Amino acid sequence: MKLGLINSAWVQANQPTDFGLRKTKEIGFDTIDLFLDPLDLDVREKRLIRDECRRLELPIVSLCCVAVGLIDFNPTVQAFHQRRVDAFLDLAYELEARNVLLVLGEYIWNREVIPPEEQWNLGVESVLQLGRRAAALGLEIVLELEPFPLSLLNNVEQMVRFLDAVDHPAVKANIDISHLLLAGVAPDELHRLKGRAAHVHISDCDGKVHGDLPPGRGVVPLADYLRVIKELDIDGAISIELEYSPEPERIVEWVDEAYRATDRLMRKFDLRD
Repeated sequence: MKLGLINSAWVQANQPTDFGLRKTKEIGFDTIDLFLDPLDLDVREKRLIRDECRRLELPIVSLCCVAVGLIDFNPTVQAFHQRRVDAFLDLAYELEARNVLLVLGEYIWNREVIPPEEQWNLGVESVLQLGRRAAALGLEIVLELEPFPLSLLNNVEQMVRFLDAVDHPAVKANIDISHLLLAGVAPDELHRLKGRAAHVHISDCDGKVHGDLPPGRGVVPLADYLRVIKELDIDGAISIELEYSPEPERIVEWVDEAYRATDRLMRKFDLRD
């Protein structure tokens, strides 16, 4: 697998796009994932990303998309978010990425008022349409498992159930290792995603709340999860997710620390190509 970085590490430290891309390559990463919104992206910024990644030989693997409106009960909101994710797919195709990472969001109103199965079905129908379009572009949709109590996909059981309902080869799971710990998912449960996972996020946390810390700064048994991920034989990337550094002025050190820790872990399990 390749070792990548989500560029949100640089974005949330208020660093320019070209700086973040250059530093990602200098530190030693194989690939980059992009945290952006095509509806806000200036045409000059888009060309900068494309040209700089080509110049640096830094392939773009994934575009991260939060589209909680896909399961909104208002049809106009659903339709807008469908078009918005289509824009992500268009940009992923243009930038020669491999997938769009999709966060579906949560049940509203504490799973009351609206039957939760209705929101579930909205998600299935929307993702099926997106999967068909992704396949036509040679891309994949990878679904994020979020560890929050009301998240639609908050454990492996629900992820498998959702993938079964969508039943499209271009729709797969993303494995976020710190999310798994927070959701109480044991490493061995990942065997259920054999052949159904296409991308991995890695970070650490304190075991209580969402953290996205550099590996080694928290309590996540990363080696236990990576041992199983090795067995899944995923043809993709393990991308480090770092957000909201407590010392944004030292973001380069923060990213470098995360790179070195993850590289050691991946090489321990012969995971890095």
